[in-house]
Amino acid sequence: MTAPVRVPFPVVDEVSRHCLQEEEPETVHIEVHLPGPVDQMRLRKAFTEALHRHPRILMREARGPWYRRRYEWELTPEPDVEVVTFAPPGPRALQDARTRALTEAPPLSVSPPIRLEVVDSVLFLTINHTALDGPACLRILATAAELYGGRDNAPAAPPVRPAEPREEPPDTPTTWSPPARVAPGTPDPSPGNGMLVTELPLPHRPKGSPYTVNDQLMVTTALTIAHWNREHGARPRPLRITMPVDDRPRDTTMPIGNGTRLVEVPFTPAELDHPDMSALLGRTAERTRTLKALPRPQLGHGAALLTAPWAPVAARAALTRALRRAAAPWTSTTLLSNIGRIPYPLDFGEETGRAHAVWFSAPARMPRGLTVTTASTAGRLHLALRWSRALLSHGDGAHLRDLFEHYLHTTEVTP
Repeated sequence: MTAPVRVPFPVVDEVSRHCLQEEEPETVHIEVHLPGPVDQMRLRKAFTEALHRHPRILMREARGPWYRRRYEWELTPEPDVEVVTFAPPGPRALQDARTRALTEAPPLSVSPPIRLEVVDSVLFLTINHTALDGPACLRILATAAELYGGRDNAPAAPPVRPAEPREEPPDTPTTWSPPARVAPGTPDPSPGNGMLVTELPLPHRPKGSPYTVNDQLMVTTALTIAHWNREHGARPRPLRITMPVDDRPRDTTMPIGNGTRLVEVPFTPAELDHPDMSALLGRTAERTRTLKALPRPQLGHGAALLTAPWAPVAARAALTRALRRAAAPWTSTTLLSNIGRIPYPLDFGEETGRAHAVWFSAPARMPRGLTVTTASTAGRLHLALRWSRALLSHGDGAHLRDLFEHYLHTTEVTP
């Protein structure tokens, strides 16, 4: 019998594996709304075939002795469990599925570390973020849609933007002081994450603007948190907003796993206090362009040293957790993950139809305690706010949503 193929954990996977917490599972949730009903047998067959078309997702954490130097993924020829399940309909079925996506992570010990739950005509993908990220699983879902409906689900070409002239480095605030934290609202006594999803109009952007919708969302997030912190009496401090950057192709050659790198976009308190919106959008665009262009490891240079196999994983895990606790004050204020326009039609054929809404949410563990995730489908912006219940309540989330909607509208400036 041939021994299963094993793959060492990449840096992102290993750091996440070291820092797992039962009370705040590291899940990514993807929620896809379709206009028509889903055939159970066809979807199971299509999704299982899609897993085989992208075999890197068929993996589980390999067992090993306590003194092993690396965690390893063990690739499997077939799923260990039935990945696709169908929940009974009911008045709370959607809400209950969202709750499960935040509280029940697919185990790493079972291949694959994802599940697809169907509630009426809504697909809920829940991903263990130690193994995979949202864009990779969206690629697999696009393959499943094509197999299910028989229609082309190739990605649309990315928008063509004119080459930017070479500029002087932007005026970027220093990052040598701890950034602002999201001020506590009314914490919920139960552990874990809460979430709110909403649909908004895409912000207007004049043709030829030097900034992108992503820059508008970045400014909106910064202004929302600055407003929230002022309301809650927090002393003004610089904000730093983490932004994932994904350079992978979107076609079937897309590497499956955790493939984004993280950069941090800074803002000073003065920039966010009664801002000149055109100037703020322009400076933000300069910063995001520069950060995207800089070559940088996914989690920075320090993470590569931590995950080098110089000691058993148990020892390095304890060190990683200790360093993360010590670095907590320097953790960015929040994370804005803008998926952008969903690149695939997600067209499941004539009876089931094409997705008209897609939401993502990213983990919101403390000390950040709040993540903002956006995507656009069918000309609408789909926003998910996710928070740690140790920081905020559902009422706090609703207020932050209202602030976000207000400030998003303020970014619609004319030249």
